[in-house]
Amino acid sequence: MSATGPAFHLTDIQGRPRRLWTQSLSWMLFLVGILLYSQFSVARHKENPEDRVIPSGAQLIQGVKSAVLEQPEEDDPLDATATTWQRVSHGMLWRDTVSSSRRFFISLLLLIPAILLGLHMAVFPYAEAFFLRFFLFFDKIVALSLLPILFIVFGIDEWSKIMLMVIGVGPTLMLDTYNIAKSVPREQVVKAFTLQSSSLDVTYRVILKQILPQIINSVRLNLKPLALFLFAGEMIASTDGLAYRIAIMRRHMGMDIIIPYLLWVAALLFAMDALLRFANRRLHPWY
Repeated sequence: MSATGPAFHLTDIQGRPRRLWTQSLSWMLFLVGILLYSQFSVARHKENPEDRVIPSGAQLIQGVKSAVLEQPEEDDPLDATATTWQRVSHGMLWRDTVSSSRRFFISLLLLIPAILLGLHMAVFPYAEAFFLRFFLFFDKIVALSLLPILFIVFGIDEWSKIMLMVIGVGPTLMLDTYNIAKSVPREQVVKAFTLQSSSLDVTYRVILKQILPQIINSVRLNLKPLALFLFAGEMIASTDGLAYRIAIMRRHMGMDIIIPYLLWVAALLFAMDALLRFANRRLHPWY
């Protein structure tokens, strides 16, 4: 069907849905997922009203309240006169979110040198000759297999988990930056040198500025692998954190808390992805 014709056709390449259609369709799969979950939950609770595998809506609401307002079992209980904010700030969800976020953002900061090294490998031939083959090989090592070594070197505290995240994602980001920087046309580099630019000018003012939007997109796409390595470290050896709490609740079949935790992690990663996309649009409107 032609795009200029009067009929509406879903498979028309040139068709453009109206804003109302766009907003409605974007929520469709969320509604389908909620409806399917509700049907399975109702069916299981008809057979067993105490079923905890697929919690009912009331059980999920109670689980959210417990996660937000109740303290971890290992902590001393708060005074009965504690305010709501004090209960929230000492609650499981807040404490675990702060612990995991601290590890996550420290690892993100430590990934910046990896990105810069990838840039230098692409620009400076001697750096490429020295580093490239090693990191092509190192990138193929399964990061989780290094976890026992990391525990021996850094102990079972924070740095073993942080280094697992850096080692798991750093080489990928480095090689991605290298490939993106290599794709910059050589003519631009030659032109910059004819304008009396230095090597560092070409590196940071010509190449880095040009590829920065793609690097930000690469970081966006590696948020989930970064969280995956964080969860692996917290589930194996930790005393707090989002993944640690999920592992604890799994032992007690606490799906009423596990599901809200999983949705909370997804919401945090989605918000960070949206923030990076917004920053990319504002900083690089030309991209």
